[in-house]
Amino acid sequence: MNVLENVARWIDAINEWIGKAVVAWVTLGLVLVVFVDVVMRYLFNTSYVFTQELEWHLFGFIFLIGAGYTLLHDGHVRVDIIYQRYGPKGRAWTNLIGVIFFLLPGCFMVVITSWKFMYNSWSILEGSADPGGIPYRFLLKGAITLGFGLLILQGISLGIRSLLQLLGREPGEEEKS
Repeated sequence: MNVLENVARWIDAINEWIGKAVVAWVTLGLVLVVFVDVVMRYLFNTSYVFTQELEWHLFGFIFLIGAGYTLLHDGHVRVDIIYQRYGPKGRAWTNLIGVIFFLLPGCFMVVITSWKFMYNSWSILEGSADPGGIPYRFLLKGAITLGFGLLILQGISLGIRSLLQLLGREPGEEEKS
């Protein structure tokens, strides 16, 4: 059981670091880019394709790479009509079943289907088709596979923690002894 706890802790640490050290700073960058775009449009009556593409590239990156961090902090949207009424064991069962039958298969499907899409984009260093657009579109397409990979890892951590809870082992019990 200690091995499973260590795996879950390791996965959590990866997504925690990515959320705080990468996604948080990219989010700040997105806010600045949007601010500059708004100032350019309203004060100077001009806009650039590069700036507009950068906005949606950064947003896509934040959404994809931050999905594992969001799951780690239980921030994904779900219908809590039934879930909120469950006790800890019921929630653990719901999480474990959800991870095994929905989250992992869905994420693996996206990773498998996006792999060739990403590979082709990287092999030609795909850029924007628009004049003045971003020449690094392949980076965003790589974030699809990477982001869902991080979500798979965090799903595994959630599954481990749910299993341990169902077995009567709260994470970190050995450290208390």
